[in-house]
Amino acid sequence: MNEQQVASFWETHPCGDQQVGGLKDDYLDFFNRYDRFRYQKEGHILGCLDAIDWQDRDVLEIGLGQGADSEQIIKRGGNWSGLDLTNEAVERTATRMALRGLEYGAVKQGSILDAPYDDNSFDIIFSHGVLHHVPEIETAERELHRLIRPDGELIIMMYAKWSLNYLLAIGVLRRLGLIGMRALGMRGDGIYAEHYDNSKEMGLANYLKMDNFIHRSTDGAGNPYSKVYDRAEVEKDFPHFEVTKTYKRFMYAPPLPVTNWPGGSVMGWHLWAQMKPK
Repeated sequence: MNEQQVASFWETHPCGDQQVGGLKDDYLDFFNRYDRFRYQKEGHILGCLDAIDWQDRDVLEIGLGQGADSEQIIKRGGNWSGLDLTNEAVERTATRMALRGLEYGAVKQGSILDAPYDDNSFDIIFSHGVLHHVPEIETAERELHRLIRPDGELIIMMYAKWSLNYLLAIGVLRRLGLIGMRALGMRGDGIYAEHYDNSKEMGLANYLKMDNFIHRSTDGAGNPYSKVYDRAEVEKDFPHFEVTKTYKRFMYAPPLPVTNWPGGSVMGWHLWAQMKPK
């Protein structure tokens, strides 16, 4: 697994695009629909952003998606710049900023494995749901440490290992469902058909190993890489940082109808971590 495979997937599958019907010609309408969908489903994000002091801080966001959180950071006073591996995310985010009339530093296409910035450039580095898709996390972590100022803060969201989604929905229910589909010869359609085809290509037993199945069970059956975290795993993968705070949000475990049910702070899918450089 390498960064190029990750880039190829996200270039053709912009984060959240198909959840709101995809981008057609009207960018403004798309951004409005996307933001409405995102913050109705994951409203905790706004609360988490509100709890951070962005005012007049030099901020780098790693991984931009549709630029929704980027806009929120700017509106909260951050001197925002953004970096994304894909040209599609960079163009969409730049378009959003222009349509909203927002001032910002720069939005660049590039890799967090070799980021195009000077040492000690940022007060805050923020990354929501991105670094768990980086296979070469050791290299990325060293770059993050190089970029952040000595009194700065790294704020990330990673998928949570100790979550209902990982332990039950992915670990048990979806795997049992695929076994049943294969036993009955029911290919289905959409993402179910993708999993069915993947299991035939890789072999069912091999595909269902969690080391393989986790990659295909977080962001679509074509997603090449994902990793789940707890605090200990964050500390292991970010040795040049001191973890000062972790907390979970967002109860989510499809196919179970539990989205935004109580208990997100205990079994939620989103693990937030705040860190200081050592």
